[in-house]
Amino acid sequence: MFYKNDKSEDSNFWLSYADLMAGLLFVFILLIGAIVVKSNILKSNLDSKESSLETSLSLLLLRDTEVQKLKQLLALRTAELNATKDELIISHSALDLKTEELVNLNNILLSKNMKIDDFNNKVIIMQNLLDESNASINEQNIKIQDYENQVLILSNSLTAKEDTLKLKDKELLTLLKTIENKETRYDALIAKLQAQKAKIKSLTGIKIRVIAELKQSLGEHVQIDAKSGSLRLSSNILFDKNSATLKEASKKELEKVFINYIGALTSNRNIKEHLERIVIEGHTDSDGGYLLNLNLSQQRAYAVMNYLLTLDFTKKNNIKPLLVASGRSYLDPIYDVNNREDKEASRRIEIKFRLKNDDSMNEIERILDYE
Repeated sequence: MFYKNDKSEDSNFWLSYADLMAGLLFVFILLIGAIVVKSNILKSNLDSKESSLETSLSLLLLRDTEVQKLKQLLALRTAELNATKDELIISHSALDLKTEELVNLNNILLSKNMKIDDFNNKVIIMQNLLDESNASINEQNIKIQDYENQVLILSNSLTAKEDTLKLKDKELLTLLKTIENKETRYDALIAKLQAQKAKIKSLTGIKIRVIAELKQSLGEHVQIDAKSGSLRLSSNILFDKNSATLKEASKKELEKVFINYIGALTSNRNIKEHLERIVIEGHTDSDGGYLLNLNLSQQRAYAVMNYLLTLDFTKKNNIKPLLVASGRSYLDPIYDVNNREDKEASRRIEIKFRLKNDDSMNEIERILDYE
């Protein structure tokens, strides 16, 4: 019994195996068939593409031939264009020259037109002047005719008056003789007036003579102003900046100069008899306000005068009644050669003299000099 079961199982195994192999074979056959079908499809596609490629290759060959022809045509066109470009460049240069010539011709034409217009204007003006001249000539002719008529009338009148003039000539001769006599008397009066004027001039020239004698007396010891005769002392030597206190070092020099200057004025009889005042003036430059500089200039003038009043020379010669002091601020600056203020020179102390009747003499001299 057991033997039969084993045999039956083997039989079933081989049947199953056979079925399996048969199925695999069927699948393999189907696969082969599919591969063959696919191969045929691919072959037909390849044949189709090959024919298409051959067609495309033929087209490419045709197009390559056409491209070569187009390149040859393009080369010819390029050569023609280059030649045309050269011609255009030459034509452009010629055109530029022609344009420049046209501009020059246009400018010449404008200039000519302006000259023609100017000439036409002048012609019009001349024509107007000619018309006016003709009208004026006509008026003048009319006036001349009137004048001729008047001349005839005047001629008749002149003939009548000639007789009257002959009578008056005698009267004129008499008048001329009278005038000659009066001119002689007038010349005498003029000569007398000139003599009086010279005499007054000599009186007004006293200051000039005083300055001359003062310079002669001082010699080279003291330098004075040639026009006014004043003695100028620099403020920088006498005072510190913005100060009205005399420097100790400057006092001896100030005393020496003052004695020489005032001594020459008071010891000379020709000067002393005309001397009225000795003025000490303080001057500043234009830096700062007027009142501030006025106060400083006054204080400096007073400081110099106060010091001079302490000198034995002043007391001995009774100079005190003659001395006066004043400040001028920057009213009388000194100018350099370029007509600019010399500030260092403007800061100064001036000692000057004043003569009797000085203002009156100056006024008389001014009137006499005025023509």
